[in-house]
Amino acid sequence: MLRLWTAYQSRFIQDEEGASMVEYALLVALIAVVVIAAALFLGNSISGKFSEVGATLEAT
Repeated sequence: MLRLWTAYQSRFIQDEEGASMVEYALLVALIAVVVIAAALFLGNSISGKFSEVGATLEAT
């Protein structure tokens, strides 16, 4: 019975590493979606600010 429990625990610990990698992959994918959505939503505003900074740098 103790051997069965030890085998079960070792298998659970090994499986947990794979789950962690999947969780990290999902987290990275979620962050990428948020960044892309923010860039699309704020695209014109960001473009205007970069143009303004570029014009200021050209003037100096």
